[in-house]
Amino acid sequence: MTVYRNYINGRWTEPRSGRYVDNVNPATGEVLGRAAVGTEEDVAEAVAAAKAAFARWRKVPAPRRAEILYRVGELLRERKEELARKMTQEMGKVLPEARGDVQEGIDMAYYMAGEGRRLLGYTTPAEMPDKFAMAVREPIGVVAAITPWNFPMAIPTWKIMPALVAGNTVVFKPATDTPWMAYELVRIFEEAGLPPGVLNLVYGPGETVGEALLRHPDVHLISFTGSVESGRHVNQVAGAQLKRVHLELGGKNAVIVMDDADLDLVEQAVTWSAFGTTGQRCTATSRLLVHEAVYDQVVERLAARAAKLRLGNGLDPQTDVGPLINGRALEKVAYYVDVGQEEGARLVVGGRPATEGELARGFFFQPTIFADVTPDMRIANEEIFGPVLAIIKVRSLEEAIAINNGVQYGLSSAIFTRDVRNAFVAMRDLATGICYVNHGTIGAEIHLPFGGMRATGNGHREAGLAALEVYTEWKAIYVDFSGRLQRAQIDEVKIEDIG
Repeated sequence: MTVYRNYINGRWTEPRSGRYVDNVNPATGEVLGRAAVGTEEDVAEAVAAAKAAFARWRKVPAPRRAEILYRVGELLRERKEELARKMTQEMGKVLPEARGDVQEGIDMAYYMAGEGRRLLGYTTPAEMPDKFAMAVREPIGVVAAITPWNFPMAIPTWKIMPALVAGNTVVFKPATDTPWMAYELVRIFEEAGLPPGVLNLVYGPGETVGEALLRHPDVHLISFTGSVESGRHVNQVAGAQLKRVHLELGGKNAVIVMDDADLDLVEQAVTWSAFGTTGQRCTATSRLLVHEAVYDQVVERLAARAAKLRLGNGLDPQTDVGPLINGRALEKVAYYVDVGQEEGARLVVGGRPATEGELARGFFFQPTIFADVTPDMRIANEEIFGPVLAIIKVRSLEEAIAINNGVQYGLSSAIFTRDVRNAFVAMRDLATGICYVNHGTIGAEIHLPFGGMRATGNGHREAGLAALEVYTEWKAIYVDFSGRLQRAQIDEVKIEDIG
């Protein structure tokens, strides 16, 4: 059985608590390993190591830093299948999705390695003669990367790769449900030659390890992905200390289906977007806004499709939908199904835990669809984070857009239509950070900015060039080679005096 220890200053270390917790396969109940339970003292040691390493790492030329990221990408690529199978065991997603999760890590490693030869600043004309002006990027310092369990390779690499290539050092706190993937990722960084202290790993719950990172005076940036409630707390605690805070939070994502939509494509795409990863994505489709002219057809098609989805162990190639992550998640989904029924929504398919045969060993819930949902219902407003889809009837595109924009979240949205005008109106008016046309709400690519509006975040973005804005500061530099005092905005520049 594998034991996952903390990784601090280049060494795998026992937690100060001496305690470990089981890492359990959510499909089978099998214990996969044991993870350290970190403490405030472990965090203090990791931050001290990161702080000391920053003094040297920030001076390493960015192309050299990038070479290490490229090697990490190569190792991830070589071990993609092995890592994907381990991921499926640890958090339950079906194997093709786990492969995609690892691929995102590979893509991000290569992409950010390329930025090591850019990290572009800019030059600009100065106001005064014989004066040079430019702006350059500088690293911020020690970064705390606090990540969730649903994308245990992709999301850590979204944070760690840009942080490192920019010259920062990192203390990584993964979710308690996915210590194995964090262990494998950090091992690969170690093998790739990352110097001690540049990346540190501390396991443990948010209320101790996470809280210690938020409050430590030598942590300069908090990058957090999780719930809105937790994000608000992170912002309050870290923001009060004037730390930079980057938040990626929840979603209540809607797909609009117009009366001219390709319903075969809608059926395929919405099934994938709603029930892929068992609905445990911040970008999962949880609301479907369907034009009244095709409403009954869409409900019937999706219900029939969802009823045929096969639940099971994600390693089984016949499985369509894996388990929820743990018992708390199962209870939450069941609670919201009860809420939906009490509110008067019509349960079309699913609606209960799946406990037949081998499924009884894991945390399985039937793919669930509610019809005749109204925009004011809780199941149409609150993030469930499970395989539950709420279908709402609309009369027009304008009504659909208003409903989409009427929730606190603003992460992802989509529209299915053959009408170019409808598509462009939706692209203009849907108030979400990501918008798809004739596709579901999932499938973001790493070279574009990822993030949302309103309560989905605080304005920053993961991935793409936008990620570098999170992990760098701007420094303006002026070089006056005139040999005399020149006062910008005060001294008059006379053209006739310029030689």
